[in-house]
Amino acid sequence: MDLLKGKTALVTGAARGIGKAIALKYASEGANVAFTDLVINDGAQRTLSEIEAHGVKAKAYAADASSFGETEKVVAQVLAEFGRIDILVNNAGITKDALMLRMSEEQWDAVINVNLKSAFNFIHALVPIMSRQRGGSIISLSSVVGITGNPGQSNYAASKAGLIGLTKSVAKEMGPRGIRANCIAPGFIISEMTEALPEDVRENWVKNIPLRRGGTPEDVANVALFLASDLAGYVSGQVLNCCGAMYC
Repeated sequence: MDLLKGKTALVTGAARGIGKAIALKYASEGANVAFTDLVINDGAQRTLSEIEAHGVKAKAYAADASSFGETEKVVAQVLAEFGRIDILVNNAGITKDALMLRMSEEQWDAVINVNLKSAFNFIHALVPIMSRQRGGSIISLSSVVGITGNPGQSNYAASKAGLIGLTKSVAKEMGPRGIRANCIAPGFIISEMTEALPEDVRENWVKNIPLRRGGTPEDVANVALFLASDLAGYVSGQVLNCCGAMYC
């Protein structure tokens, strides 16, 4: 369908998982793709090859998304090499779960910095670029946990709730420049992280999902494609849950 033909997307934390699925989906729809990860290892190189197989321009960049300085540098590099950046996907994220009574300052700071500050870093760097282009789509990966909260994940829930507030504010500020900002809030998504959970935990989780299955990275990528494309040209400041009606 070439929904993104001629556009350039920058996806953070895209060497694997949801970020990789989004990068591949965008490439399959004609977008050139730049992606970042903390380290560009063999897995990231394989992801790069898979993106390039779609016949688009692609490049991987090693960068710490939580670092303001590194983000400024990598965005400048992407702009110099691709000429424009039309789509930003803030996907970089980590978990360091613990009950509040046992949570350390390091666990709190690490999750807030990677999950929330990284989005500020990239949005701050890209808003001037998208403003000059008179348009752009910013998509941040939140979570249903950012809406409902979850025991043992106060740091993660706070970071994902923060993304929602950040997104809504950016949508209002930058709308006059033609820049849209939206969040995706995935629910239980099958991944390396969830596969590591005990089987009984996964089974109980799925029982609480009306669609009776966990989501896939591709399910989230389909929502990200819609939000990046002109099909969502009048959609901004929204949170789209991708959770099989687990939260509605």
